[in-house]
Amino acid sequence: MTSPSRPSVNERAVRIKLLLMDCDGVLTDGRIWILQDGEDQKAFNTRDGLGLDIWHHAGLKSGIISGRHSSAVERRARALGMSFIHLGVSHKVNAFEESLSDAGVAADQVAYIGDDLNDVPLMSRSGLAVAVGDGSDDVVARAHYVTQAKGGAGAVREVIELILKAQDRWSGLIAEYLQ
Repeated sequence: MTSPSRPSVNERAVRIKLLLMDCDGVLTDGRIWILQDGEDQKAFNTRDGLGLDIWHHAGLKSGIISGRHSSAVERRARALGMSFIHLGVSHKVNAFEESLSDAGVAADQVAYIGDDLNDVPLMSRSGLAVAVGDGSDDVVARAHYVTQAKGGAGAVREVIELILKAQDRWSGLIAEYLQ
């Protein structure tokens, strides 16, 4: 039984209005291909993309906070309609706080998905701290929820479904896809 001071994952998910995440290891499998011209190349999972589309159709906002700058990530985030795109940031907490302020939400209304140590400070500030299934042990230990999917393999979609189902919104949002 969950004590009043320790809400369940479902109780946390009901409050979420903003979804923030790292990119490498969350939206991707963490591998980075450096091309001859210095640009990088990454692979993104289409289930995560459709999940984010559904998330945005629900009127909710999302964003990326990454320590690396990547034109590929910037293009993908813009194509997905993400509201907050913080790339190449050395102080992720500042970008996190700025996103909350711009979105007009409190920390307990934010879900943050991470995979490694530099995500822990943001997870600890979030109402719903999520680690991807193949996240580092220290991240997994600090998460309210650990996805079954690995990073880059539908973990973001899994979190979106979890939240929207907890809010009793999933069925209505996906009805058009099932016709």
